[in-house]
Amino acid sequence: MTLPAPALTLYDPFEGMRFGPGACFLCGTTTTPPQDTVPVFADWLLDRYQLRERSIKLLDMRIVAYPELRIACCARCRTQHVEPLEAHIETISWQGVRGFRELDEQTLFLWLGKMFYGILVTELLNELDPLAVPQYPLAENAQMFRRFQAFFRPLQALRVPMEYDDFVPGSVFILETDPAQDDMTFEYDDDLSTLAFSIKLDETVLVACLVDNGLIARAMGRVYQQARRPLHPVQTAEFKARVYYAAYLLNVVPDYFPRPLKPGDQEVVLDALIDDVTGEIFNPWDNSAYAQSLLEMWKRWHILLSDILADPTFPLSYLHDAEGQPRHLTRYPEKE
Repeated sequence: MTLPAPALTLYDPFEGMRFGPGACFLCGTTTTPPQDTVPVFADWLLDRYQLRERSIKLLDMRIVAYPELRIACCARCRTQHVEPLEAHIETISWQGVRGFRELDEQTLFLWLGKMFYGILVTELLNELDPLAVPQYPLAENAQMFRRFQAFFRPLQALRVPMEYDDFVPGSVFILETDPAQDDMTFEYDDDLSTLAFSIKLDETVLVACLVDNGLIARAMGRVYQQARRPLHPVQTAEFKARVYYAAYLLNVVPDYFPRPLKPGDQEVVLDALIDDVTGEIFNPWDNSAYAQSLLEMWKRWHILLSDILADPTFPLSYLHDAEGQPRHLTRYPEKE
């Protein structure tokens, strides 16, 4: 008996810019708020990390409680796709770093992508009626929109059975903080213009750039291998600074194309194309610009820019020593 082909039609919300509360973010079905929504941060995250009483500051300076962050989602996509994904990740999360490292790349990408999509769309909708006009509006960032469009294609694997042919859409790094040195159980931050972000769940820190075809992961392969050990939070912050800065330097935006469907196909196969293969993949590294990324990530420890650039040719590092070997940091500051 031949099984009926699953729904393999991809959805394009960019036609007509359908990102508001009236259309399901996964399939475009007409939705009715507030019942036809899902939380950006799942209920299990809100409960486990006591986020229901906490707030997040958005780009237009408005303060929004975590539970208020929701995206339009029809009942079918919610019950058949989003909620099963969240239930699976919740189970995995109890295993900590080991569970996330054993998770398949596509599932992890989809979970992170759903949260990132929710934040990005919230910010874009707020820009239509901002509390305060952002200094650099996302809606005016043409390259960010190209990245966003590219990202949305592989994200639809959350609804449509899909195979990524010989590529991974993004770079995802799974880090481990030393619980003896870190009492912060949850943390979220992002750089929406480059589709880079990070979320911390107890000792697990997930850092990602969601639309780089794995180029950042390749470029940071050695650094990542050396960082696959319990890190002091100041070292984790440094790793994040490198990823965020690499995403800023990335000079290409991939395009994703579904292969034509044939009778009997049970999944969509996506191919990746980077059109400008003659140019540099990354813009040139600049230590002073990287130092600004470090300064932002190290705010918690009040590390000064003058200390970061005490040697302009070798910005301050807690991940590596002057010879490039891994540093084992058990406390910060190292000396009282």
